[in-house]
This record gives sequence, structure tokens and C-alpha cells, in this order.
Amino acid sequence: MDSQSKRKLNAREIAARIRGEIAAGTFGPGDRLPGARAYAMKLGVALMTVQNAYTQLREEGLVEGRAGSGTYVRDPAPGEQGPREAALRVTELQAEVARVSTELSGLVERVKQLEAAVGSGKGEAGA
Repeated sequence: MDSQSKRKLNAREIAARIRGEIAAGTFGPGDRLPGARAYAMKLGVALMTVQNAYTQLREEGLVEGRAGSGTYVRDPAPGEQGPREAALRVTELQAEVARVSTELSGLVERVKQLEAAVGSGKGEAGA
């Protein structure tokens, strides 16, 4: 019953998991990712969810699909950033975006407080 109450992973979370495995070196250039169907069954998610995660990683340039063969970690061209470095960079950028978003939320709240204080001060100035 506990496994049924667990929230299922979404495509973004699955992509982040695989990105982390690429960054950690679990999957290296040329390595085949798990088959989407088997991986979906293992995670208890829809096949489309895993396919969407693989699409996201493809759009990030970390993996490539090979017709009839599967999805593989890209083998970089000479002088090109490797998938491990790219995955680390994407992870760092996501952390930075989260940090900036938190700071912006705090600033929005401070602006609202200032506006409320200025608004209440106007009523006193006119009296």
C-alpha cells in the first residue's frame, strides 16, 4: 500500500536523475541509457514520461537517439564539451536559477510591505 501512495516522478525529475548519473560518471560517452519501456516499468511511470525525459536530455545535447537501437550518451566531437561537463553545468545553472528565484520572491514580499507602509502613510499625511 505504501508504494501506491508514493508520488510518481515526472519527466523533469527523471531527466534530472539521469543528468546526475551522467555528471557522476555512471553513464559516460557512448553508454546506452536504459530502454524507455523497461525504465518506465521500473519507475512505475508511463512510457511517455520517460520518453519526454529522454527528449529533454536530447534537447540539452546530453544524449542522442539511434533509430532501432536506443538512446545513448553523446560522444563529444574533438574540442566539444563532454556530456559529463555539460550535465554538471546544467545542474549548476538549475541551482543558481532556484537561488535567484528565492531571492526574487523575498524581494517581491519586501516591495509589497513597502507599498503597504507607503500606502498607510499617505492617509496620515492628508489628515
